Amino acid sequence: MAKGSTTLEDRLKREISGDVLFDAFNRGRYATDASFYQIMPAGVVVPKTIDEALRVLAIARDATRIVTPRGGGTSQCGQTVNDGIVVDFSKHLNRIISLDVENRTCVVEPGIVLDDLNRQLRKHGLWFPVDVSTASRATIGGMAGNNSCGGRSLRYGTMRDNTRSMDAALADGTLLHFGEVARDLAQANAGDSGLALFRDMLDLGAREADEIAERFPKVQRRVGGYNLDALVPRNTPNNLAHLLVGSEGTLAFTTQVKLKLWPVIRNKVLGVCHFGSFYEAMDAAQHLVKLRPIAVELVDRTMLSLGREIEMFKPIIGTAVRGDPDAALIVEFAEEDQADNLGRLKALGELMADLGFGWNNPQRKWGGVVEITEPALQTGIAEFRAAGLNVMMSMKQEGKPVSFVEDCAVPLPHLADYTARLNEIFARHGTRGTMYAHASEGCLHVRPVLNLKLEKDVKAMRAIAEETFAMVREYKGSHSGEHGDGLVRSEFHETMFGSRIIEDFREVKHRFDPGNVLNPGKIVDAPKMDDRALFRYPPDYRVGELTTALDWSAWPGAGGGFQGAVEMCNNNGACRKLEGGVMCPSYRATRNEKDVTRGRANTLRLAISGQLGADALSSDEMMDTLKLCVSCKACRLECPTGVDMARMKIEVLAARAAKHGLSLRDRLVGYLPRYASLAARFAPLANWRNKSPLLRKWFEKFAGISAQRNLPEWRRDVFRSETETVGPADGHEVILFADTFNRAYERENLDAALRVLVAGGYRVHIPRPADGGRPLCCGRTFLSAGLVDQARVELDRLVATYAPFAARGVPIIGLEPSCLLTLRDELLSLRSDDTAKSISAQALLFEEFLVREAEAGRLALPLGPVAGKALVHGHCHQKSFGAFKPVEQTLRLIPDLKVETIESSCCGMAGAFGYGADTYQASIDMAELSLLPAVRGAEAAALIVADGTSCRHQIADGTDRAAVHVARVLAMSLDRAPPTP
Repeated sequence: MAKGSTTLEDRLKREISGDVLFDAFNRGRYATDASFYQIMPAGVVVPKTIDEALRVLAIARDATRIVTPRGGGTSQCGQTVNDGIVVDFSKHLNRIISLDVENRTCVVEPGIVLDDLNRQLRKHGLWFPVDVSTASRATIGGMAGNNSCGGRSLRYGTMRDNTRSMDAALADGTLLHFGEVARDLAQANAGDSGLALFRDMLDLGAREADEIAERFPKVQRRVGGYNLDALVPRNTPNNLAHLLVGSEGTLAFTTQVKLKLWPVIRNKVLGVCHFGSFYEAMDAAQHLVKLRPIAVELVDRTMLSLGREIEMFKPIIGTAVRGDPDAALIVEFAEEDQADNLGRLKALGELMADLGFGWNNPQRKWGGVVEITEPALQTGIAEFRAAGLNVMMSMKQEGKPVSFVEDCAVPLPHLADYTARLNEIFARHGTRGTMYAHASEGCLHVRPVLNLKLEKDVKAMRAIAEETFAMVREYKGSHSGEHGDGLVRSEFHETMFGSRIIEDFREVKHRFDPGNVLNPGKIVDAPKMDDRALFRYPPDYRVGELTTALDWSAWPGAGGGFQGAVEMCNNNGACRKLEGGVMCPSYRATRNEKDVTRGRANTLRLAISGQLGADALSSDEMMDTLKLCVSCKACRLECPTGVDMARMKIEVLAARAAKHGLSLRDRLVGYLPRYASLAARFAPLANWRNKSPLLRKWFEKFAGISAQRNLPEWRRDVFRSETETVGPADGHEVILFADTFNRAYERENLDAALRVLVAGGYRVHIPRPADGGRPLCCGRTFLSAGLVDQARVELDRLVATYAPFAARGVPIIGLEPSCLLTLRDELLSLRSDDTAKSISAQALLFEEFLVREAEAGRLALPLGPVAGKALVHGHCHQKSFGAFKPVEQTLRLIPDLKVETIESSCCGMAGAFGYGADTYQASIDMAELSLLPAVRGAEAAALIVADGTSCRHQIADGTDRAAVHVARVLAMSLDRAPPTP
């Protein structure tokens, strides 16, 4: 840390009520964005108000520190990394200040996320249509700084087109309103210094009008450099806010933005146009846009292939894609009248036929249109397309698609030739590229596959950039068509715009920010884009060999692949979404970068590469980083690059336990299956803690268990099967896995499941352990304490017991999602033998099994009505493994039962997490986001259904409502079945 930074930190902490973060772990979390760059900042401040943000600017200026404003941190070109003070607007500065529905405008703080803005606007029939693929985490301030575009700019334009005005502070603290002005500034609302600045900018525009007209590319997708064309004389007033749009935080410190709003899209249809060759698809784009769609998006063969390997996208691709196209163009029509849309969809098919494409006619080129009119499938396709970048980054190899010629834009007639020549450039340098995105604008997201840890690939990147940009200039296109300049493209502006315009850019920067305080090194006076000292993987980047507890062999790198798994995170920030899915529940509760999957993955990468000091992996700071990770496994499914933080946490816990031993709380949690039988014998005594305030305080002080929580009640009548097999002798065989939690605490669930299975005609085995010892266990509690060897012992016992059954294909049915799904997940991280794989393949949750049997026509249960409505909360692991839909399907087998799913993330209890004295409040905060309010709002007669033990306890603690397992609901339904005639 530079001299004087301690004084700066102290002053910031005295004068700022928001977070002031100067430690290495927190600074490391802000050292990267979604680019391949990494620059360690001197400190990070998260202000609570705009006034505090301006105070940070003043304090940093006094300390001669540069300042970089930051929103979601998803920039792909290195816009939001620098070595000064990073100011994070996203946590607190996210309000709608005003909304004018009639005139379709709103004023917002810069930290508001696009999806959150649109959720609030939708109730008024409005939306902000610059629909970037990162809408779930991109902030309006960041979008303005970058001049974002989105997939529908063909109709709605770019961020610049939809920005009415901006209020901002100059580096010296002067507050100015940037909006429309007359050339004589007669009505401009500014002081003398502001008027002088405005006058100078308009004079520059007048002076350089001819040069600007000559040198600025004539394509809509031009977001490079400063928007000097906003300053030239014209018939309408000049909008000075448009000079700030796209300036990447280098000119002023935005405090609020006034936006133009549009009516929401009410009807739409999609046509998925298939092509046998990529060139044909690119050539067709110029013709398809004549039908006036609002978007034409490209998906290439590579993206389709990778998407088929991602669980959440398999069914979408299976429905929307026919055969094996080399490329597909997704054409979207969204007129007010659905009949108009359907007419255009028909015209699309006719146009494709006119262009010579047909499914089976040998006289035509292969191809055609798959029509998509179902809204749910349209949404799925949109999500797949939006995830394009991250689907590409999901390659489990050292080389990854790299963003640097990412979004060049060329006129549509040249698109096919441009992409063909681009592939030739890639091949010449020994690589290949991936391409997707905005064919309608001639702006493709193009990424050659390179390994930037290798000097030869860095040199190849440089050569590809120079050759590609030269070709773009030849076509009179723009080398920056959507994602901005940052550290990647700024150095190439002179070849694009010429030396005179570059001097104009410098003049603008100096006039706004003479002290070079605001985010220097972007747009003007940039470093070389291939300066490896600025890379996330600099020349001295090394990860030493690690001894890991789990199998990471699916990834490359040290630690048996642990390095590669950690480095899968490309900082795309999908884990920062605040609604939809589950990921990341702790971030949703705290809004801290520390508590999001991306922040944790960055910390792990820095730790294993030695950038956070010796023993960082097992340090207190690392434990603090992972403390609020509830191991929900949502990132396993929802992270577009498959970062599995729950599994990574096990590695950290194992390293921690090996170095520092176990706390009393770890022992109580981890070894619960070993002492459960003893506790059951002395249940009244074991339960005394819940009745004694003194014992509650003792447990909180010495065991770290919150005094505010009741612990689950032990009982003497634990689940024990009198025989190993129940049910008809000729019934289909199944195993019922009696997990520790249901066996010890809620045997009613196992009793109910057993009854349902027998009623369905199944022969149910509850085999005793092969070693004749204690009841079987999945090892889940041991894994949660980092006791991997103990978990392996338990799983080995389970495998030995169940192996003969699995060998003959007997399903293994479990009730507790976290336990049963351990057999599908962690078991294979501990054992890779065929026996373990056979156990894993047969493991099914209760509802998964029933739905499978019902679909096969083998399920016959006499069920009767139990209630009018059931509210269902899904366990995180069910959602992560795609096992929640069967819960809904199973409940719908019950007559007259309306099933409603609670749109919730993690319940917050998450095993032992919610019982921790240091995590209790976070647990409650997670539950209060949606789950508990939904349960409290449910009518008294409704059933509350939750399969997870932890989920049921959280609901009971937070609402005084009892939630039940699906097995018990089905058992109740059996009781109320009409009598057999």
